[in-house]
Amino acid sequence: MTALGTPQQPLRVAIIGSGPSGFYAADHLLKSSLVVKVDMFDRLPTPFGLVRGGVAPDHQKIKSVTKAYDKTATHPNFRFFGHVEFGTDLSRADLQRHYHAVIYAVGAQSDRSLGIPGEDLPGSHAATEFVAWYNGHPDYAHLSFDLSQERVAVIGVGNVAMDVARILARTQAELDKTDIAPYAQEALAESRVREIYVLGRRGAAQAAFTNPEIKELGEMEGADIIIDPRDVELDEVSRAYLASDKAEAKDAKNVEIMRAYAQRGPSGKPRKIIMRFCTSPVEILGTERVEGLRVVRNQLSLDARGNVKANPTDETEVLPVGLVFRSVGYRGVPLADVPFDDKNGIIPNQGGRVLNGSSGEILAGDYAAGWIKRGPSGVIGTNKPDAVETVEALLADVQVGRCWTPEAANDEAIPALLAARGVRAVSYADWQRLDEVERRRGEAEGRPRIKFTDVDAMLSLLESTKLQGGD
Repeated sequence: MTALGTPQQPLRVAIIGSGPSGFYAADHLLKSSLVVKVDMFDRLPTPFGLVRGGVAPDHQKIKSVTKAYDKTATHPNFRFFGHVEFGTDLSRADLQRHYHAVIYAVGAQSDRSLGIPGEDLPGSHAATEFVAWYNGHPDYAHLSFDLSQERVAVIGVGNVAMDVARILARTQAELDKTDIAPYAQEALAESRVREIYVLGRRGAAQAAFTNPEIKELGEMEGADIIIDPRDVELDEVSRAYLASDKAEAKDAKNVEIMRAYAQRGPSGKPRKIIMRFCTSPVEILGTERVEGLRVVRNQLSLDARGNVKANPTDETEVLPVGLVFRSVGYRGVPLADVPFDDKNGIIPNQGGRVLNGSSGEILAGDYAAGWIKRGPSGVIGTNKPDAVETVEALLADVQVGRCWTPEAANDEAIPALLAARGVRAVSYADWQRLDEVERRRGEAEGRPRIKFTDVDAMLSLLESTKLQGGD
């Protein structure tokens, strides 16, 4: 029998999802000592996951990481199949018939709920929806947000909350330099938003955002950042936290930056970003739509493990907001025929090896990487060691024969299967064609790109160029 991972019998791995974790996994597989063939699948015609659909349009430098993914995609043993939905166009059983293993790298596609009254009122939105909308994600392009409201609350103090606050407060001149979806910029041009409350349930020292994010919030052309000095005065709990191994390197610097903001006060810019800490929402008020947000002042304490807890006091108030964005974390969603840990919103796994949900046993051939593996934490680069860990587990399992035994392991099988099912798969060369058109459209207006926000429009363009001899 020919050894697996040789030119005669390459190791075939499917990757579901084309975000950072998927590309880092592909790169590590292709650089291994074995001969590996990688097929990457994505529901959208476009690759890169949250780098394209989640990174803020005014953060173009962060998006340059896709150059590394482009390099991975040039490997002769790599193929991209966009516009192919796992669970609909392609099942886990299909993968078992054609591959030796699969890596689920689908990220965390939904949001965590607050669990408070009024959360579902019109005018209360998941921040994930707003982010996807202004980034031109095809699933969210049809949404609308009532930007006629003068006061908005953003609940959460992670980087996504910072992005939402920043985009709401940007001037048109600032947005003109970005790849924000044109329909989103048009809506923001008519925005009447003047005050943006950003609420964190714990203290300033425990804020999840990074130093660059809070620095950028203080450098807005059209918005002042307002922080009550009492919110950046460290209590005993926060001092103990900063002195402990629980604190991150960024935390003390965040406090230093915000103390400077608290001292300088407003300068008369047309918009205000009001940071509030030790503040939790307890009820979104309104009858037919959001009319206010009741919040409670918290007091901090340490639990037995040294974690900082927010405890409500009797001090409450109502913020007169008409729009609420909930940014308390992303959450994974279940995949068809794949175990799922509903409590944590991830695929249950051990170092990337997927576990059977009921027995806890390792499922040979199934692996997870990225946010669907560990939960929504870290930055883009965090996904690289995470993906490497998963791939190393996969390669170790192959060495001992713990993988699938496919019936039809050849290059032609998957394209033929998809074609027979009427699926118009988008190749990486197709994506490069779309990418070129987006960049060209953007260049004409002094932007990085103008994105396609409609799947049918993307497919139509690809078909038209094919008819014109584009292939």
